[in-house]
Amino acid sequence: MIERSRPITLAPLLFAAALLSACATPTVDVHQAQQIIASPDRAPGDRINDLRRKPADILAFLAVRPGMTALDVSAGRGYTSELLTRAVGPTGKVYAQTAPRREAARPPAQPEGAAAPPPPTPASPMPTLAERTTRFPNLIAIQRPFEDPAPPEAEGKLDLVTLMFNYHDFGHLGVDRARTNAAIYKALKPGGVYVIADHSGRPGTGISESGTLHRVEEAFVRREVEAAGFRFAGSGEFLRNPADPRDRNTPEPPMPKDEFVLKFVKP
Repeated sequence: MIERSRPITLAPLLFAAALLSACATPTVDVHQAQQIIASPDRAPGDRINDLRRKPADILAFLAVRPGMTALDVSAGRGYTSELLTRAVGPTGKVYAQTAPRREAARPPAQPEGAAAPPPPTPASPMPTLAERTTRFPNLIAIQRPFEDPAPPEAEGKLDLVTLMFNYHDFGHLGVDRARTNAAIYKALKPGGVYVIADHSGRPGTGISESGTLHRVEEAFVRREVEAAGFRFAGSGEFLRNPADPRDRNTPEPPMPKDEFVLKFVKP
């Protein structure tokens, strides 16, 4: 009796091939990030912001890959959102979340350096988020509550979530941070990355100085995020300033703020 061969199931093989292909896609390194930042069509206001935000280091730390799907929480005018969009390329997608107006008691605080940048002028405007979305079809502005920032179609599909210099604002805005972190955890793929950058507060202050000094304690943020199930994966040291006494909103004598950048991974 001749035994017939069993049919080959291609689905697992195709899935494995796609997974290997995704893993093989190189991440953006500092040199590539510098090329993105040097793009001649970037706005003058964004270039002013570059001086204190070190975007090449940020993009490299985020380990962005072309084709990624990312969510920028509390996107504001979309400075980080546009950088992410350029890094993920035309095959990727970036959601830029802002809260509905009734929930945003005040505009998201902007990070401060040794000196505040000049206000926008006709010669150096900071584009609005709406203006950015007209230039980048794969940059999608969404209005959602901070406690549920990801759109339903992205649930479980996100590779990366960023929250840049606004976690502290959740304190005085009364945001339920446990719900926020749990929602972000749910929206990310296994192995997905959650990165938070903020102005560093003194040990023991927690988030109590969010509305006055616009700072938050690094260890406090880490405890809250890990409580949602995330695993701490490392920190970026490129925005550190040990000389900052961290007892004022703007340091005295004038100097850059001490700022932390934390990376978490969904197991």
